[in-house]
Amino acid sequence: MTAEPSARQALFPPELPGRTTAPALLAERGFSLRWLRDVDLPWLRDLYATTRAEEMAPVPWPDAAKRAFLDGQFDLQHRHYIAHYGDADFLAIERDGQGPVGRYYLRRTAPEHVLVDISLSPALRGAGLGGALIGHSQREAATFGRGMRLHVLETNPGARRLYERLGFIAEGGDGGYLSMRWSPARS
Repeated sequence: MTAEPSARQALFPPELPGRTTAPALLAERGFSLRWLRDVDLPWLRDLYATTRAEEMAPVPWPDAAKRAFLDGQFDLQHRHYIAHYGDADFLAIERDGQGPVGRYYLRRTAPEHVLVDISLSPALRGAGLGGALIGHSQREAATFGRGMRLHVLETNPGARRLYERLGFIAEGGDGGYLSMRWSPARS
């Protein structure tokens, strides 16, 4: 006989103190970070859908079918991130206390920090927010003598250019994703 779980398992790991300080450049522009909570899942689904909008535009499905597909893809991605990066910081990026405008998932462990995911609302893409946040994380990793790594979709040249500007070097692909690594020694 197996015991029934006493409560529903949380969809995000518990908050770790001291992990939500926004870099000064972002704070000066009215941005802050906070730990994600289960109630954030609806807007996270919407944000995810914006990251796939261009890809889905030519697909000849009704909008409801596209959305159902994207919701399923988000759920799979979310479960993967929790299963494989459950010790990461799952942070919301907020602007002027008016609500979330992005997400930032960062695993801060040895031997390298892992940028699991960064997604911003379409209006903020290309405005320097992602670069400032990643640069801050790089400096933090360097203080521990650590580098950073990430995976980027090979079909996302804009993100790849950003990572290259920040000193990440491509190391090879694995079926749609390109592995990239940054080392403080190379910077």
